[in-house]
Amino acid sequence: MSLISEGAELRGPIDGQVLAEPSLATVGDYIALLKPRVMSLVVFTALVGLSVAPGSLHPVTAFTALLCIAVGAGASGALNMWFDADIDALMTRTARRPVPMGRVQPGEALAFGLTLSCFAVVVLGLLVNVLAAALLAFTIFFYVVVYTMWLKRSTPQNIVIGGAAGAFPPMIGWAAVTGSLSLEPILLFAIILMWTPPHFWALALYRTEDYARAGIPMLPVVAGEVSTRRHILLYTLIVVPLGIAPWPLGFAGVLYGATACVTGAIMVLLAWQVFRERRPVERAARHLFAFSILYLFLLFAVLLVERGWGGLIARIAA
Repeated sequence: MSLISEGAELRGPIDGQVLAEPSLATVGDYIALLKPRVMSLVVFTALVGLSVAPGSLHPVTAFTALLCIAVGAGASGALNMWFDADIDALMTRTARRPVPMGRVQPGEALAFGLTLSCFAVVVLGLLVNVLAAALLAFTIFFYVVVYTMWLKRSTPQNIVIGGAAGAFPPMIGWAAVTGSLSLEPILLFAIILMWTPPHFWALALYRTEDYARAGIPMLPVVAGEVSTRRHILLYTLIVVPLGIAPWPLGFAGVLYGATACVTGAIMVLLAWQVFRERRPVERAARHLFAFSILYLFLLFAVLLVERGWGGLIARIAA
């Protein structure tokens, strides 16, 4: 299948030259390359890390840090779409992305992603600090090279290990303020890392044919539905205590603790339903997938309200 877009394919030599027509890509296509929904979650979790971190940060510097993290996340998305264009074209969920649809040429997506990556890392290093920039650079590398180019197509543990890429933003936000790391941002990293497998495996349970058609060794494709349901329950039983941990460790208050306990109980219940469900498992998996997004959002939102906003506003006012 050709990935050259209509209206941008190379013509034959004319007077010794090779001409190319302009790309059909629109602004909306380039925005789609950034994976804005994923970017919004990255920025939100980075904001929480930045807000709960001790110390002071000028509001312009804080905005710069979040902007660079957002641009870095978008760059990762563009590079992911460039490399995965062949399998994206085979999957119903991704077939309408700009590259497989032929609206953006692969080379354009690659150049776009590389340019944004360099911009985000360099600006973050120059205007914020080197540690935050190094973490952002490693995050982009991990998502594009380690996950997209290697793990995604080679092992059913792709999500387990590759989930680290989506777990780094709170650490980057924390490092932007403090120039260092500590137990609290590492715990936030661990929550997202352990949340990722049950979240994506729930999706994979009702998208198994899509992944099989594209040759991606997701757990339901390789190990089957029963094993996947068992793994979902296992990882849910890991992530829920991690989600509660900031409360007894003194990083969060009673409101966070109550939210983590209630939403964690619902997560376990939904994972248990997926584990016990026979045929069809799609309904239970969809419920778990949808609620897992709300679960992570509520944990970080309450932490932001309880710990972050007061400190952030005080730092800006100072």
